[in-house]
Amino acid sequence: MADALYQIDVAVFYFINGTISNPLFDKFFVFITDVKNWYLTYLILLLISFFKGGRIGKIATLMTILLVVISDQASSTLLKNLFERVRPCNVLPDVNILVGCTSSFSFPSSHAVNNFAAAFYFGKIFPRIKWILLVAAFIVALSRPYVGVHYPSDIFGGAVIGSIVGYLFALLVIKIDNLFQQRSTKLTSRLERIEFK
Repeated sequence: MADALYQIDVAVFYFINGTISNPLFDKFFVFITDVKNWYLTYLILLLISFFKGGRIGKIATLMTILLVVISDQASSTLLKNLFERVRPCNVLPDVNILVGCTSSFSFPSSHAVNNFAAAFYFGKIFPRIKWILLVAAFIVALSRPYVGVHYPSDIFGGAVIGSIVGYLFALLVIKIDNLFQQRSTKLTSRLERIEFK
């Protein structure tokens, strides 16, 4: 069973990495997969969240630091070393390698974990941009097998893990925001009583 699933994984990998490969996609996915090219987008998202998202936006922006640390370290340090899966570019023949193939382990894809965590996190807090974030996360995740450094199951597993982490963090932010709201309501009520006295 495990061998059959691996063969499917490899077949899908070669389809993404080789069959649909073309010069236009090569340039596009090499650009998309480089996290440095997303820094400005992340910064803009955080600034909008902080300055335009009200109280919950400020809480979400501050909690993003903790989200990034946990999602990234869980994938790149804990889970990769737990599963010790070798990257396809280091073990499969005829891989179209478009970026550096490192010796770090493959499962799960940190790109998928981090981007789906961010998508579910901000998407839950700001539902109007949910689908934009999910599409962006999917494209970034898809870029990993396309450039030759991850199996499809690496990005699928990463997407599931990231989605769970991001969703739980969003619930935490909403809970914190509700606590602030309750305290604010109580304080307002007390001030009104004092005024009437």
